[in-house]
Amino acid sequence: MKEQIKKFLNEDQDPKAIEKITSKLQDLLMKKEEVGYIGVQKKPAITVFPDSIVLTNKRIILCKPKNLGLSMDFVDYDWEDVAAAFVKENILGSEFSFSTKSELTISIDYIPKTQARKLYTYAKEQMDFLKSPVAQNNVVVDEVKPEIQVEEQQEVVEEAEVIEEVETEEVTNYSEIMPIATPHYNTPDAAVVEEENGGKEKALGELSQDELFGKLQNYKKLLDNGLILQGEYDTYKKEILSYM
Repeated sequence: MKEQIKKFLNEDQDPKAIEKITSKLQDLLMKKEEVGYIGVQKKPAITVFPDSIVLTNKRIILCKPKNLGLSMDFVDYDWEDVAAAFVKENILGSEFSFSTKSELTISIDYIPKTQARKLYTYAKEQMDFLKSPVAQNNVVVDEVKPEIQVEEQQEVVEEAEVIEEVETEEVTNYSEIMPIATPHYNTPDAAVVEEENGGKEKALGELSQDELFGKLQNYKKLLDNGLILQGEYDTYKKEILSYM
């Protein structure tokens, strides 16, 4: 017990107050909970029963003696509920305070300046320690996401390659099964075409109306079979109609 008391007498804490607090804390500490620092109130006048604040690795404990020091009230706040810590240095000592996530502000005054600074430093370390696991988890998640995206892209590329191969095989198979049929057009006798083209200027004026109409129908058949163009057909038609 004496060794534990000496551990917290580095900044002129009241030895009697430390002894009372440590003796009572033995029954209050949880498993794997360790006391990090103890600050003891020191008012300008003689303080017989000073208030104290205990910082552990799991919570903040306020210790307030009552009934002439025969009993003591303990109020604790988990580090997860603590939002911020503050130190205000005055002429006579300092005021250490902290706020909770439920918008409560708790303070204890007349803490010696050196003790108040140690309380503030320890409180900041505990709050930063609670934030660090969250930061590490975020880093791990950020590192895993790109790998998942790369794997998904590879799967999409592999599926696309398989689809392309199947489509190529199908087209190749159809090309082997179905022979290519060359279009065949019924072409009229070249002599007939030459006969119709040749000498039309001499014969059109001598032809009857029925013969001119038949000649126009022949040109229409040539157009339908794709042997003459539309412009050529229009020229022949105009010329034949001029004799009708």
